[in-house]
Amino acid sequence: MKLDPATIERLKEKIAVYREFLRNWLEPSNLAQLRPKLEFQTGVLAGFALIASVLLGVTNCSTEGTIQRRLDEDLKKSLEEVVPAALYDNDMLQDTLNIPSAEYNIGANETTVYIAKKSGSVSAVCFKFTAPDGYSGAINMIMGIDRDGNILGVRVLSHKETPGLGDKIEAAKSDWILKFVGRSLDNLAPAKWTVKKDGGEFDQFAGATITPRKSVQAIYRGLQLFKAHQDQLINPALHLSRDNE
Repeated sequence: MKLDPATIERLKEKIAVYREFLRNWLEPSNLAQLRPKLEFQTGVLAGFALIASVLLGVTNCSTEGTIQRRLDEDLKKSLEEVVPAALYDNDMLQDTLNIPSAEYNIGANETTVYIAKKSGSVSAVCFKFTAPDGYSGAINMIMGIDRDGNILGVRVLSHKETPGLGDKIEAAKSDWILKFVGRSLDNLAPAKWTVKKDGGEFDQFAGATITPRKSVQAIYRGLQLFKAHQDQLINPALHLSRDNE
C-alpha cells in the first residue's frame, strides 16, 4: 500500500515523539528515580520477557522448515525399510489416505496410510502404529503390507523397553522383527498371533515376554485395520468415485 506524503509526515512526527520519550526515560537521573519503584522492576522484567519471546519466535520460524525436512527424511528412510523400492515409483510422503483406527487400539483415532504405487497402480501400503501397552510404555512401529495383505516388513521406530532384554524387537539387536515378513491374516490363524509361551507362532525373549507379546498383538491389530479398509486402500480412485455417486 502506497502512503501519501501527509501520512508519511504524521508517522515521522510520531516516531520523533516516541524517540524523544525514550531518550528522556533513559536519562540516568530519571532511571535513578525509577529504579527503586516496583513498577520499574516489573517493567524491566516484562521487557526482558518480551525480548526473549520475540527471539524464540524468530528462532522457531527460522528452524521450523529445517526440522520438518529432517522429520520427512527420517520417515522416508523408515518407509524404504518396510516397502521394497521395486514396488513403487511414486512419492509415498505425498500419496496418503487417512482412515479411522480408534477401535483397533494402535495409538491413534485416525491413521495416515502411505500409498505405494507402481505405474499408477497401488502395490503396497505403509503406516505407523503403536503397541500402547509395552512393558515400559508405548512401542512405536511402522509396517509395510502388499496389496494382498502380506507383511513386507515391520520396524520399531521408538520404545522404552529394557536394554538387553526387550530391545531385541529392534532390527539392529536381533532378527526377531524380520520373522513377520510374508505373514498375513490368511496364512496364520488368529490364535497363532502371539508368542510361543501363549501357544502362538513367535518367539519370546528370555526374561522379557511382555515386550514381544504386545508387539505381536499390535502387528495383528494393524493387519486387521488394513483388512477392514483394504478395498479403499488398494482401489482409492474406485472408492472415491463410489462416494461421489
